[in-house]
Amino acid sequence: CCPEFFYFDLGNVLLDFDHAHACRNVADITGLAPEVVRRAIFESGLELRYEAGELTTEEFHAEFERRTGVRVAVDALSHACSDMFALKPGMAPLLAELRAAGHRLGLLSNTNITHWQFVYPGRFSELWPHFELFALSFALKALKPLPRIYEQAVLLAGVPASSIFFVDDRDDNVAGAVASGLDAVRFESAGQVRHELIRRRAL
Repeated sequence: CCPEFFYFDLGNVLLDFDHAHACRNVADITGLAPEVVRRAIFESGLELRYEAGELTTEEFHAEFERRTGVRVAVDALSHACSDMFALKPGMAPLLAELRAAGHRLGLLSNTNITHWQFVYPGRFSELWPHFELFALSFALKALKPLPRIYEQAVLLAGVPASSIFFVDDRDDNVAGAVASGLDAVRFESAGQVRHELIRRRAL
């Protein structure tokens, strides 16, 4: 039967993003090499701690400065790290079609507060009106694919896990959702997601 609630991931499902571009942005304002920026933010686990809500923006900034030995303004670092997103083709019209059919939509994403404040609500405004709720890792203090974030997302949706359809771009996150009882598929394209929704009689 048709799902009662529909969750979508953010990165590489609704918005394309490019960590290499973010690293170049940070390199431009700090004089560091992009690979040094990548090691400090991504390979060190600093970004994951920020997405998990373990660090405030100020703590993330201080840790970046400690790891690299450079001084940079908080706002400048935040913008450089965040200016890497672009709208995924075909997804905004698909969300509009789902909403027009009367369905409830939510966002279920690993993200940090800086990235979220960069994209929402001022940028990509064709996406946000379609969503009823946002289940975000930094706010829930849990990361996909850990069971806790799916359990909290189910509680927020207020329907059984088996009645929730979820789209994510990563196999491990899809597997985590399935293990938590959700009906989940890996994103390939807007057309593929639309086909999955038609199969479930949502469209």
